[in-house]
Amino acid sequence: MKPNSVKHGAEAKSSRHDGLKWAAVVALLAVAVVANTYFAGIGLLYRVLGVVALCLLAGAVALTTTKGRSLVTLARESKKEIQRVVWPTRPETVQTTAIVLVAVMVVGLLLWLIDTLLSWAMSGVIG
Repeated sequence: MKPNSVKHGAEAKSSRHDGLKWAAVVALLAVAVVANTYFAGIGLLYRVLGVVALCLLAGAVALTTTKGRSLVTLARESKKEIQRVVWPTRPETVQTTAIVLVAVMVVGLLLWLIDTLLSWAMSGVIG
């Protein structure tokens, strides 16, 4: 057995109830859809607020699962990683953009030239 597959304490208890939590998430989302249809006569603003509230509640329940906590951890680590990135300076960005634009124009002109030559050749063959 791998060391990572062993669960201890709260993790084991949490993963036992994850199925129920996911069922609650699905049920909340289903209630949001059905209630939105059932209360079609009520103003749109109130229905939207109700759907948003149920979706937020479903999201909160989903974040209490093992996968949800993993997602939160991933988001925190991603934020830290983005802060460590060395972003290009403005002149580097302008230079790279100019190079890309010139390359796109050159390739576009070459494709146009090839298309024109092939069109001319085909019209010469076909008549």
